[in-house]
Order: sequence, then structure tokens, then C-alpha cells
Amino acid sequence: MPDESLLKNIFGLNLSELESLFIAESIEKFRAKQVFKWIYTKSVRTFEEMTDLSAKMQAELSSKFKIGSLSLIERQVSSDGTKKYLFSLSDGNLVESVLMCFSDRDSLTACISSQIGCAVKCPFCSTGTLGFRKNLSSDEIIEQIQFIQNLEKLRVSNIVFMGQGEPLNNYDSVIKATRDLGSLIGIGARHITISTSGVVPQIEKLAEEDLQVTLALSLHDAENEGRDYLVPINTKWKIAELMQSMKNYVKKTNRRVTIEYVLLRGLNDSNEKAIALGKLCADLHCHINLIPYNQSCSDSEFQRPSNNRIHYFSMLVKQYSKGKTVIVRKEKGHDIKAACGQLESSYRT
Repeated sequence: MPDESLLKNIFGLNLSELESLFIAESIEKFRAKQVFKWIYTKSVRTFEEMTDLSAKMQAELSSKFKIGSLSLIERQVSSDGTKKYLFSLSDGNLVESVLMCFSDRDSLTACISSQIGCAVKCPFCSTGTLGFRKNLSSDEIIEQIQFIQNLEKLRVSNIVFMGQGEPLNNYDSVIKATRDLGSLIGIGARHITISTSGVVPQIEKLAEEDLQVTLALSLHDAENEGRDYLVPINTKWKIAELMQSMKNYVKKTNRRVTIEYVLLRGLNDSNEKAIALGKLCADLHCHINLIPYNQSCSDSEFQRPSNNRIHYFSMLVKQYSKGKTVIVRKEKGHDIKAACGQLESSYRT
């Protein structure tokens, strides 16, 4: 067996780059197109799975190259069908991804990570407790999807950058991954959502990228005092500046944005908070997702509101936002800590 650390990782190479590499290694150029199709159309991760290659060619490729750098540490399946994957990177860091299925549609949505940990440190989010460790490369981002497709023998339809990390703090890798997802995996920008806690300069920059992605803002409070605590990045970019950047994004892209709002009992779920949220969003081309807090442990200082409170809060937001679409997000994968705010790369034998 060859030393895997000495093998060239070909995952992430486009067809032209793969052809050039094969030629340099004295491998027929047409083989690159075969391998490329197997990796990105059929999501295989070993050369032995490429059945139109001879055993000799499979062995030669295996002696020189490897496909990807992620290793699966754990796969968990929720009672609702949600799947969570814990991956190890080549440097030993761990990262999680989630695959969600829905009863009302056939499409599959992958929630992928852009960083190891997160520097924003929202107090109710498990990922924030890790602190920031590193940015993922665009290849490591895309490989999460390819690996999931290989494991499940299914095609992912939609991508949400809502896993670990603040995507706009890893801007270059996230944008490259978004572009490459179309050319490599076949998932176009209209099927990709990029979430942010409110990195205003990068929101303005994203508006200029000519990418038809959906932008989602993790708002969580419509007033500065509350948001300073719940989303600490708000101390740098206040709500007025943030909302203006969202309006600029809508004007430039003609794309509706999404406002995400985690509901926390006694903190941001009052009638006054609902009215403030509705008024703030009234003149923004958006829809609003309300996310009842997903409690990871029984001794958490945060609690989710009652169902009655959630329902009334939703009604008020809809009323004061001039009839915006307001959705109470369905909880997915709570029992395996795969729901919103629960990803923490934990592994217990």
C-alpha cells in the first residue's frame, strides 16, 4: 500500500487541471475525463469503483493519487431521517455536516460547514463554544457534499452554508466553492443559501459577485441592545447599517433575502420584540424564518418559548411586517444534535 500522505489529492481539480496532471504523469489525456465523471457525477472516492478502467489502470492511479482528504468518523441518523456526519480533515481537525430530507418534497438539502468553530460566539450556539480554529478550503467545503452523496447514493439538491462557522469570514473559499459547486457537482447558485451573522463589508461585496444565491441573515433581535448580546458582531456593525446593506443586496441582485430569528424564552420573544422585528422587515424584500431554540442540554441557560408564545409572536411579526411570509422552522435532527445551533463536532464512543 502506498503512503497516503505522499499521494497527490486530485479532488477539486477541474477537467483542464486534471488533464494537465495526467499528461505530466504520462497517463493518457482521455483518462482524465473518465475519472472526472466518476468523481463528480457519480461521487466515487476510490479508483477501484471506476469500472470502465482496467485493473492495471486502477492500480496505477491508486499509486499516484487520492480522491479527497476527509475521513468519516461518525454517521448518526435522527428519528426524523436527518443524518449528521462527523468528518476528520487531513490535519486532524473535526467538522460536521448535516443532510436533511423533507416529507413534502423529494429534494435533499445539505447543511455544510465553512469553518472549524466560529469566532462570532453567539452565546446560544454550540459551535461558538469551540472558538475559531481554522477556515476550510473550497475543496474541503465541496468534499463534504461529494462524500455525503457517496455514502448515501443520493444526489443533493440544495446547499445551505449554515453549518459551523461564519461563511462571510471565509469569503474567498465560500465564493470559490459556490462557483465550483455548479461546474463540478452540478448544484447551481439558485440552489445555494449563504448565511451570515451580519458581516456588512462582505454583504456589500457579495452583492457585486453576480451570484444568484439566497442570502440569509441571522438577526435574532431587532434592537441593538438585545442583539449586542445575542450576536456579538453587532457591536461592530449596528442594525441600521446592517439592514441598509441587506437592502443594497436586494436592490443589486433582485433576490429576496431571508431573515433568521432564533426564539429564546424571556430574551427576544415578547410582543414588543415581535413588533420591532415586523417593523424592521416591513420595507425589506424578504421572508422571515422563526427558529424555536434547539436546546442541547438540560442545564442550558436558554429555553425555547411555549408553542402558544411562538404562534402569537409569529402572528404579530406577520401583521407588522406588512404581510411578509413568516415561517416557524421545523425542527430537524434535534435528537442527534444536528439542529440549528447544535453543531459542536463532539464525538463520544
